[in-house]
Amino acid sequence: MTTPAHQGATLGLPPSGPGSVAPLGRRALALLVDWLLCQLIAVGLLGMQWGQVSGTESFIPLGVLFVENVLLVPTVGTTLGHRLLGLRVVAVDGDGTRPPALVPSAWRALLLCLFVPAMIMDADTRGLHDKAARSVVVRTR
Repeated sequence: MTTPAHQGATLGLPPSGPGSVAPLGRRALALLVDWLLCQLIAVGLLGMQWGQVSGTESFIPLGVLFVENVLLVPTVGTTLGHRLLGLRVVAVDGDGTRPPALVPSAWRALLLCLFVPAMIMDADTRGLHDKAARSVVVRTR
């Protein structure tokens, strides 16, 4: 078995620049941005009290994160955090420019919300959530 020359080589992605596998730090920062925005939506629009949640109410921001991913990833290919940090989610089946379809995106979002699958990565730094959706996060700039 040969070792790939760079992350994304087995997927046919370039070693750097637009279209290459997004760096882990940038992806983590995009998730943090998305999480903070989901917290603000939960507080501002859904009436959650900041710092005073208990029980099932504490899952409201996680639900918002799930909805954000299910709505935005299959339609525009990015979440708000991804867009701000120059990232895009693309399906590995195809020409590398199209986002995953709705059902794979929903599975991806569900596994992302469980968090642990996103932390188990392959040689291309794709988490189990991306592998299940047959997607990869790439750089746009």
